[in-house]
Amino acid sequence: MTAQPIHGHEPERVPRNADGIAAALSGERRMEFYRELLAAAPERVENVLRRWWLEAMLDTDPEADRRADAALAGTMPRVSLGELITRRREAGLPVD
Repeated sequence: MTAQPIHGHEPERVPRNADGIAAALSGERRMEFYRELLAAAPERVENVLRRWWLEAMLDTDPEADRRADAALAGTMPRVSLGELITRRREAGLPVD
């Protein structure tokens, strides 16, 4: 069995670049993103972009309320760490 994403992001809701991330964030969060990005050492820029892209994806998730309700109710689907690692490897994603 191969793991498939629950929801495809074709195209992704938030482009994986500074402009796309900033556009998805609102007011104060956008400014926080820019402050962190501009203060980052060159070797840390990729980490800052990745973290804020994840934040922007969460902020723009149309299913966010449903997911939060399911998490609070304890009805979220569960998967083991081993299965997650296997899925990431099969998808060619890093597991480090």
